[in-house]
Parts: sequence; C-alpha cells; structure tokens
Amino acid sequence: QVQLVESGGGLVQPGGSLRLSCAASGSIVSIGAMRWYRQAPGKQRELVASITNGGSTSSTDAVKGRSTISRDNAKNTVFLQMNSLKPEDTAVYYCNADITIWTGSRRNYWGQGTQVTVSS
Repeated sequence: QVQLVESGGGLVQPGGSLRLSCAASGSIVSIGAMRWYRQAPGKQRELVASITNGGSTSSTDAVKGRSTISRDNAKNTVFLQMNSLKPEDTAVYYCNADITIWTGSRRNYWGQGTQVTVSS
C-alpha cells in the first residue's frame, strides 16, 4: 500500500555532487520523520541524515558539512544533497520513513535503495 522509491544515484568522481530523491506513494495520511541510511559493502547499515515533518534535521558526523537533507511535504518527497563526495561515501543509500496510512496504522517503511559509487 505504500512505496518509497529512490532515484538519483550513480557514478561520480571524488569531489563531485549528487542529489538523491525519495518519493513516497500510496494510501498515505501523514508522514513523520524521513531518513537516509547507507550500507557499504561488508558494513552495517548506518543512519546518514534525518528530517522531521517540521523540518528539523540531523546528520552523522561523516557527512556533516557536505550534505543537506530536505523534504517537500506536498509531494511526500525527501532529498539528500551530497557535495564533496569521497570514495568512502560509496554505498547503497536507502530511504526510510514513518508513515500513517488510511487505516490509521503507522509503521516504518524502507525504499529499495539506490547505488552511489564515488570513484575516478
């Protein structure tokens, strides 16, 4: 009933930029916090950044100063702008959100992930 679909990943050179998008669709009544996670090969999935429905943001130290999370509540979409990318940013990036659907049920949803590769 709910889908999160990421886009915007790809191959980028060190020092480059990418903008990831994640659109939520389905029988959505409201969306709470939205988040970006990433998982590099052989590593655990880690939280990269989060944003509340009021716009308060936080991010992990590894990307602080190089990334910006934002959202468009009218379009149920969250973005992650990443600049000055480093090879260690290479990972699959996942969108995550707390969503209430038409039944009143609230739960956490994941997208399918988008690959970001930083390499020369």
